[in-house]
Amino acid sequence: MIFDPLYIIMIAPVLIFSFWAGHKVKSNFKKFSHIASGRGITGAQTAEKILHANGVTNVSIEHISGNLTDHYSPREKVLRLSDSVYNSTSIAAIGVAAHEAGHALQHAKGYAVMGLWQMLAKPASLGSNLAYWLIILGMLFSSLNLAMVGIVLFSVVILFQLVTLPLEFNASSRAKRMIVEHGILDRSEAFGVSKVLNAAALTYIAAAASSIVTLLYFLIRLGLLGGDD
Repeated sequence: MIFDPLYIIMIAPVLIFSFWAGHKVKSNFKKFSHIASGRGITGAQTAEKILHANGVTNVSIEHISGNLTDHYSPREKVLRLSDSVYNSTSIAAIGVAAHEAGHALQHAKGYAVMGLWQMLAKPASLGSNLAYWLIILGMLFSSLNLAMVGIVLFSVVILFQLVTLPLEFNASSRAKRMIVEHGILDRSEAFGVSKVLNAAALTYIAAAASSIVTLLYFLIRLGLLGGDD
């Protein structure tokens, strides 16, 4: 597959976009992680302030090791902030913490997309582990049925990625609004948060685009789309 000229031609533009998006995330986070907020509020304090201001008191905030490993776990109702965010007063850290708090608010307020995302999480995890193997084995052994099972599982992965997009966009939108509404940053500082979160959104778009192109490639090679050369 990776040596197939057709796949290389199809995936090359997506890879270029993906590398560019990754660079934007790292460069923007690095830039604004060196700019401290005027009010000196940390990432952990940001998340706590946003949650409590919106009446959410049953979500715990924990410190997790790593860099940009921040996430919210709906099942555990735990918001985890990384080394570069938890105790940092930087604009970048506040943006990331506010974004994750946005996910916690989605869960608490019954945001419909969050419910769909949770429903798809386990099937998508299964699909990401099995889909490639089933498709490749089906192609190797000329078993269309086996390959189709892989195609279905891979489609679930793509659906999960597509559902993730509005989930992430909405969390970022909430974050940008709340950091100003709750007096965490002023409007001039909020510009940096927008730069960091907008760059992060590009990586989710790149991931979905990569999966869609890969699915189209498999469909072509299986003779299900445009014939097989």
